Amino acid sequence: MSHSLPEEIHTSDTVYNIVMSMKPKARKRPSNDPIFGLLQRFLEHLEIELGRSPRTIDSYGRSLEKFFSTAGIRRSEDITTDRIRRYRILLNRETTLRGEPLRKTTQTYHVVVLRSFLKYLAKEDIRTVPAEKIEVGKSPTRQVDFLELDEVERLLSAASGTSLRALRDRAILELLFSAGLRVSELTSLNRDSVNLNKGEFSVRGKGSKLRVVFLSDDARDALSRYLDKRRDMDPALFVAVPVSKNGFVRERGSTDIRLTERSVQRLVKKYAAKAGIVKDIHPHTLRHSFATDLLQNGADIRAVQAMLGHSSITTTQIYTHVTNERLREIHEAFHAKKRRK
Repeated sequence: MSHSLPEEIHTSDTVYNIVMSMKPKARKRPSNDPIFGLLQRFLEHLEIELGRSPRTIDSYGRSLEKFFSTAGIRRSEDITTDRIRRYRILLNRETTLRGEPLRKTTQTYHVVVLRSFLKYLAKEDIRTVPAEKIEVGKSPTRQVDFLELDEVERLLSAASGTSLRALRDRAILELLFSAGLRVSELTSLNRDSVNLNKGEFSVRGKGSKLRVVFLSDDARDALSRYLDKRRDMDPALFVAVPVSKNGFVRERGSTDIRLTERSVQRLVKKYAAKAGIVKDIHPHTLRHSFATDLLQNGADIRAVQAMLGHSSITTTQIYTHVTNERLREIHEAFHAKKRRK
């Protein structure tokens, strides 16, 4: 999804579409409830004053709609600490389609969104529950799944061949590991975004923040071979492979040939299975592997933070588990050396 909106789309239209696109089964009250007017203003605030992406605005809107319908909120006065508490209890007891409990990180996200909404209401002098009264709670330590270097090599080697599809898939896997891209960042790239000569380019990540990412020699070669094989003029860097001589065919009859995030997810799983990797692999796993590889080879955590595009060093610190063994080796090599003589 693009991080910018066409100039001809007005803010009110954008927010209206987001509000009205929410799942009908979740809306149990007419949309003219006063709380929906406040919701629209809040989403406009996210877009204009805070510069949030359409994806973030959509996610916030759906989260708040879930709260309104579950807690029976029709106006700001309906928001009470008791209703919020009961809502959080329901979140804690909620299960997914697989029958699994809702993850603590997901529950925390809904609370963070609600706190953000309450802060906005206070800023607009609308009486409601102070956001400070809503404790987020401590989230469990986040575990990251990553591939060992030999697994990365097996995954990359699985995408072999000289067909356009094989060359495209190899380029995608190499780029994910070389640059540590999010899948949304990868699919939004255009051909002119990547400078193969310099081996670096700028990418717009979360919050529309720009950062510079770098290409390994292998990634550069894979991209070059893939682009040399392309015969279409589409600006997208990664596109669907034509299924006939008449052109490209996409789901639901779309003429847009840019590769989707879902397609990238499928191809990553496909090659993981082909490589005999039993872990549950996603495109983000290669981003984790990118960060882990850098830290294992002695990269400074601040440098890794910059390459990942993290706003806070705290986010990057989830990868420091990989340095534990290295720290042990340093401790054994340098601590109390005189006492050992």
